[in-house]
Amino acid sequence: MGINEKTGEVFSVAAENAPVAGCTVSKAVAEVSGGYVAHFSLAAGTDISPETYSAPKVWLVASGEGEAFTADGREWPLKAGDAFTIVTGTPIGVRSKGGLVYTEIEFGKETKMNKILEAGRAFALKDILPYAEGRIVNMDLASGPNMKFVLMSFDAGTGLSEHSAPGDALIFALDGEATIGYEGAEHVIKAGENFKFAKNGRHWVKANGRFKMALLLVID
Repeated sequence: MGINEKTGEVFSVAAENAPVAGCTVSKAVAEVSGGYVAHFSLAAGTDISPETYSAPKVWLVASGEGEAFTADGREWPLKAGDAFTIVTGTPIGVRSKGGLVYTEIEFGKETKMNKILEAGRAFALKDILPYAEGRIVNMDLASGPNMKFVLMSFDAGTGLSEHSAPGDALIFALDGEATIGYEGAEHVIKAGENFKFAKNGRHWVKANGRFKMALLLVID
């Protein structure tokens, strides 16, 4: 399957997956050989018990606050804009007192993970990559046969010319604002919002001021 999200319009993972009182909810977003993507929402006072994972995973927090935790008492605070890399082989759970929405990306065992994604650490994804005057800065965080996860920073006025991708792509706007052109229409996207390009969809990006984004490409 490709990415199970609306195509060609700005939306919010946080708003589309708002917590349901007393419940934990998951939504499958993409599944490819060796990996998958899902959105999770935890209502206030709920949790997902510690589980052991054998493949690399990254959580991207869309809204709310919570914490990752282990049965032996270790804790990592999580808040909107944070990323957390799963410690493989160690049972990890997640809980929230006030509500939490996050995206979970599981990468296949053949995926090459950037060493900057240190396991067992919460960090602001937008702070990994610097801005550079008059330039676009790109960093591959994870790359495999079917999935690629990339960070990009754009100085004001810089952008990507029209092109298409070999699979569905999901953008996570992290900082600032940009205009996205998609199949002839223009869309303004701001930090905290999302956008999906369909496979082979013609698109371009131009920064309105400085802009950072993460891009997840799924090739099925």
